[in-house]
Amino acid sequence: MTALARPVAAPIACAVLLTGLLSGWVASGGGGTLRRMPLKFELAAISVPGTQGAGTAATTYLVIKNLGGPDELVSARAPASRRVLLVRRGTQPLGVGGPRPALAIPGHATTSLSPLGTDIVLISPGPLQVGGTVPVTLTFRHAGSITVQFAVTPAGTP
Repeated sequence: MTALARPVAAPIACAVLLTGLLSGWVASGGGGTLRRMPLKFELAAISVPGTQGAGTAATTYLVIKNLGGPDELVSARAPASRRVLLVRRGTQPLGVGGPRPALAIPGHATTSLSPLGTDIVLISPGPLQVGGTVPVTLTFRHAGSITVQFAVTPAGTP
């Protein structure tokens, strides 16, 4: 070996060995996988409150069909509202219950959100026009962020 080749040989050998070890780790599944959770959305609607503006709340209706493993809805945001809450309440609209940090979405099941139970609530929404749509971005622990178009409906209707 020449004097120039000797200092270069060790780093090249280390790079080849490291590449081989990393390839084996990824091939064995150690590197994990990226995949989208199969979620389908139906009946996405925002029910316009009788009065709009500061201090009001717009409730939602949403059916989530989870065709994969269990997941959690960890947050929601909408440009039509400064604040969006995930809520679980009793059997009355805006009844007993309160904000939750996350909502469980069971695997291979259908989850229905409505003002009578688990719900997404827009706090003090801006003007909502019946017949229009509002994009709501739902963030799931495993499926990531998905934007769903919610139809704007009259008060109390899905």
